[in-house]
Amino acid sequence: MNNDFKILIVDDEEAYCDVLGMILQTEGFYVKQCVKSKEVVNILKTEEFDLIISDLIMPEMDGVALLKAVKKYSPNIYFIMLTAYGTIENAVEAMKLGAFTYVIKGSNPEELIKEIQNIKKLKQQQSQETSSQAEGGEYLVQTKSKLFREVLAMAAKAAKSDVNILILGESGAGKEFIAQYIHKESNRSKNHFYATNCHTFSDSLLESELFGHEKGSFTGALNTRIGRFEAAQSGTLFLDEIGDVPLSTQAKLLRAIETKIINRIGSNDEIKVDFRLISATNKDLAKEIREGNFREDLFYRLSTIIIQVPPLRHRKEDLPDLIQYFLKKAQSALGYDNLEIDKSIMDYLLQYSYPGNVRELKNIVDRLVVLSDNGQIKSDSLANLISINDRDELGGIFDSNYSLRDIRREVESKYIESILKKNLYNITKSAKDLDISTRHLFNKILEYGIKDHADKGAAKDEE
Repeated sequence: MNNDFKILIVDDEEAYCDVLGMILQTEGFYVKQCVKSKEVVNILKTEEFDLIISDLIMPEMDGVALLKAVKKYSPNIYFIMLTAYGTIENAVEAMKLGAFTYVIKGSNPEELIKEIQNIKKLKQQQSQETSSQAEGGEYLVQTKSKLFREVLAMAAKAAKSDVNILILGESGAGKEFIAQYIHKESNRSKNHFYATNCHTFSDSLLESELFGHEKGSFTGALNTRIGRFEAAQSGTLFLDEIGDVPLSTQAKLLRAIETKIINRIGSNDEIKVDFRLISATNKDLAKEIREGNFREDLFYRLSTIIIQVPPLRHRKEDLPDLIQYFLKKAQSALGYDNLEIDKSIMDYLLQYSYPGNVRELKNIVDRLVVLSDNGQIKSDSLANLISINDRDELGGIFDSNYSLRDIRREVESKYIESILKKNLYNITKSAKDLDISTRHLFNKILEYGIKDHADKGAAKDEE
């Protein structure tokens, strides 16, 4: 059986789980089954999976609630929703929350297997990327954003020494890419870069992951295992989601950073380690310190240099290149030829705010490629890109029978309003941000009925 791609099936019907499990195992996949959806997150704390296949309707926790919980815990896990004909609308909603696709329950298993193979190809393509290519890295290094160029310049300077670096930024903004960039620019670049997501492990397992353990030191410790500190010898250790490390482990982490000495679990032997530490989090550590969730002394040890990674919405100059980068990657992974993308789809991708940042952009492009038809990514795929947040922000327009033209108008008008507010209604600056002339912006303001903003902007420009 191939353990390179692991699938977790979640369905309260045990018989269905068994049948689906046997089908997928016959195809060579590693499969685990769960009939109680509330237990899934606990399972993920002890074992990693590439894909979750979940029923939509379940008694304890339905598929949509499970999807939200899984994506919050581990955003990179792929998710396929199983649905009946009567609940397809709910399944489409799930795709807007991050599900890769949905499959009708009881349909030909080949349809599900095809979708799994698509996901597997995407995963393999992702794993084959070099560190400079991760999260769109080769385009990020050539960024057109002045803000991101400043981040890269700071990272390159910091790489020349062995000081501890703390990277801050929203989820999916590219913090791991910055860590990899620092490693590549450092004198440790020829040695290993080890990344560990502290959020994905339970308290006890995280200590084992970091410090290693001796055989028999706890139930399930069948062999001696070195931890990430030892594995990163002479290289770089990247601790992602450092803000989620429990207080009990923080004390041991602080000692390891200060002394460069560790003890495996179950051993009193001291082991000297040589590593460069980079940490990252999307949490407000100052707030976590005030609330007693994070040690202040550990914070100061981690943050000799702090690098703040801007969200994608603040560097939209990079969107065209990133879209093309992920488009080519997805096409290559799935064996597709060059795809044509409708202008309406491209306009949406360039205007969208990406709350999930670069990671969300990649997922959206992957779905577009999978949904392409006869070499084209058509405008009817737009509905699957619109998130719940967009629905709320746009006043429910997506719950009505609007034309695609009306939707584009609504998105554009809201975006123009947001730029005007950000620039305190300064027309000249807003036009520059939108990359249009002031006359063009005035025309848009009048077209969309926001004349009061034009009056404010004219007054502001006169100041």
